[in-house]
Amino acid sequence: MELAEISRLTGRIKANVEKVIVGNGDTLDLMLTALIAGGHVLLDDVPGTGKTVTAKALAKSLGVDMKRIQFTPDLLPGDVTGTSVFNQKEFAFEFREGPAFTNVLLADEVNRATPRTQSALLECMEEKQITADGVTRVLSRPFFVIATQNPVENSGTFPLPEAQMDRFLMRLRPGYPSTMGELEILERFIRNDPLQELQSVATREELIDAQESYSRVKVSAPVRQYIVALTEATRTPAEVTLGVSPRGMLWMLRAAQAYAAIHGRDYVLPDDVKALAVPVFAHRLVTRTGYGAVSRSEELIRELLQAVPVPSEDPTAEKMES
Repeated sequence: MELAEISRLTGRIKANVEKVIVGNGDTLDLMLTALIAGGHVLLDDVPGTGKTVTAKALAKSLGVDMKRIQFTPDLLPGDVTGTSVFNQKEFAFEFREGPAFTNVLLADEVNRATPRTQSALLECMEEKQITADGVTRVLSRPFFVIATQNPVENSGTFPLPEAQMDRFLMRLRPGYPSTMGELEILERFIRNDPLQELQSVATREELIDAQESYSRVKVSAPVRQYIVALTEATRTPAEVTLGVSPRGMLWMLRAAQAYAAIHGRDYVLPDDVKALAVPVFAHRLVTRTGYGAVSRSEELIRELLQAVPVPSEDPTAEKMES
């Protein structure tokens, strides 16, 4: 797929989702960036802000298989990945695939499940495969996890550990719509639910082609040095106990390439890195702050963006292979 085709493809998908979702254009851009880059998204916001509806609208627009899991404290790992069941007719055990065998997996209220069940997502999110009963089964492409959680309710929840958080390319907090946005929501939903009428505007093959093509976006040496400088800067503040890892740095590189591609460019700008810094880096910081740590992590990243020098060289000047 040509890089220009990625922009047109994601533009169609975004326009289709916006038939349902109001005022979240930036969030949709970031979700599409994660999808093209092969990463996963955690939607972390208060109840009723459209997290689940956004995930469903995006999945319906993609024209791929989607499954939803409502995470609860009694959910078991096998309920996610699948389990072996004894077949009395064949007198043998047979594996029955769980909902993780899909293209888009909506993990609703993921922090309500126990750590044991949360860990069932680790292998499939990182390696796109599931190992059960000694057999490794590769998941079909594309594989995209959209998880949601409610940050204001702690009763009956299990905070995601650092290893699980690091599996998400981005943590997004869409927030409340504007006054005009809320009026438009009332207008759209006054007669029927537009989500029920939404049709797909992309194919599985197009998505796979886009995921295989975006890495041709050029990243100049100054921009690469900027990514490294930002990554190293996250490890220096006294209140940070764990900064961004090399894996987080690599995800920033991939996300910046995908972000540039969906905006119609074949090169990455420093502004692309700045736009992605909070959603890609903030949830990877572990700070000494207890209550309100999420907001503090985001503030730290914004402070670092002010402190780390931005490259002034033209990123298109250096011709290089991606």
